[in-house]
Amino acid sequence: MKLGYTIIYVPDVAASIAFFEQAFGLVRRFVHESGTYGELDTGETTLAFAALELGHTHFPAGFVAASESPQPLGFEVAFVTPSVPEAHARALAAGATELLAPEAKPWGQTVSYVRCPDGTLVELCTPVGA
Repeated sequence: MKLGYTIIYVPDVAASIAFFEQAFGLVRRFVHESGTYGELDTGETTLAFAALELGHTHFPAGFVAASESPQPLGFEVAFVTPSVPEAHARALAAGATELLAPEAKPWGQTVSYVRCPDGTLVELCTPVGA
């Protein structure tokens, strides 16, 4: 088994795709003509966004939307980059909220955290052992 997709339920798929393109330099793979689903090219694993209303069809009892939670949800999307300070500044300029400025960790990584306008928690980090 391997990880194929990470799907984040968001209020506006096109806006989330556009933000991730601008903030993190990712490339749009496609957005469905309905506007309820879209994917970014991130390598082997797909990062996708689905509309909140689509999520409600899958989970009729409800779910916690990151966009509606005052606190970040207990998971993150992590992007590995050689320059966390540059990536962090780019994300903030695109509209992300800073949760942790770039910081050197004892295990050798530089790490920062931002929260995207759709509520998604993103870690920016150097490779482990870098």
